[in-house]
Amino acid sequence: MSKADISSLRARDLASRAWAEVADSLDLQLSPLGVRAIEALSPQDGEAVLDVGCGAGQSVLQLADRVGPGGTVTGVDIAPRLLEIACRRAAGRSRVDFIECDALKLALPEHSFDCVFSRFGVMAFQDPIAAFSNFRRMLRPSGRLAFVCWRSLDENELDLFPLRAAGLEGWLDPTPFSFADPGYIRNTLQAAGFVHVGIQAHDEMVSNGDLDAMVAVLLSVGPLGKIIRENLGMRAAAESSVRTALGERGNQAAVTLKAATWVVTARR
Repeated sequence: MSKADISSLRARDLASRAWAEVADSLDLQLSPLGVRAIEALSPQDGEAVLDVGCGAGQSVLQLADRVGPGGTVTGVDIAPRLLEIACRRAAGRSRVDFIECDALKLALPEHSFDCVFSRFGVMAFQDPIAAFSNFRRMLRPSGRLAFVCWRSLDENELDLFPLRAAGLEGWLDPTPFSFADPGYIRNTLQAAGFVHVGIQAHDEMVSNGDLDAMVAVLLSVGPLGKIIRENLGMRAAAESSVRTALGERGNQAAVTLKAATWVVTARR
């Protein structure tokens, strides 16, 4: 295994550990954004849905509620630590299952699903066209796709505010914003064979709860979280700066920041 591969695995393990530690608080932040994409997908009773990058499984359960006891939801994620949480959350749900796999390499049969969904799980593909081509292969002829992804950093107060507060904008990993350009999204999906591509902007004020919860999440996940995970010596100064900046916004019992997303839909 190369040094680059080892470094990538280490970064992935650090990320999954951090996400697992703040899973409940993170779900408070991401749920309303994911629900908007679920509404755009409009899963129906009895349908089979694939949830790409399902993480700790909240969106899988939300989808399962939509398709009812006659439907199925399969969550796929590359992080076993998060899938352990997802399996616990889905205990007793006989029509829900999980697969540990890189979504690009997922080898389920053709025409297995009515819908493919993702809540912030599509931005890091090494080959996006190949990944979406694989999803299209698994969709039935009338199948539908919907996902939510981030718009640009400049539009996302949720990520830009803590980076600026900590003075770490120059350390940004741009990967989460790889789908910021709607033209790129459209071209990628069309190259993968999808049609009727729809891209709608959605802004929402989101929260992890009180000031302590917000600081904990921002320093664990997202662009600032990644910097801190990989440079622990920066944590104390960053935490002090972010806490002070958020505290100055007002209501410390319910701290909110604006999230800017694209809700994307398409058909096979």
